[in-house]
Amino acid sequence: MHADTHSDIHLALHTDQAAELRHEAREFSPRLRPRLRPRLRARIGWTMVAVGLRLAQGGRANGARPFRTA
Repeated sequence: MHADTHSDIHLALHTDQAAELRHEAREFSPRLRPRLRPRLRARIGWTMVAVGLRLAQGGRANGARPFRTA
C-alpha cells in the first residue's frame, strides 16, 4: 500500500466526520433558547478570565516570588 492511499483514506474519513458534526450542530443549534447563547458565552468568558488571572498570579498564593519578565 502506498503512503498516498493512507492519506487519501484519512482525508476521506475526516471529511465525512466533519460533515456529520456540522449536521449535528445545525440540528442542535435551533433548540437553544436565543437568550441562552449570550449568557453562556458570557459565563464561559468570565470563567476564562478567572482562570487567566489564577495563572497570571502564579505561585504567589503559596508564598512564592511573582514571575518577572525583565
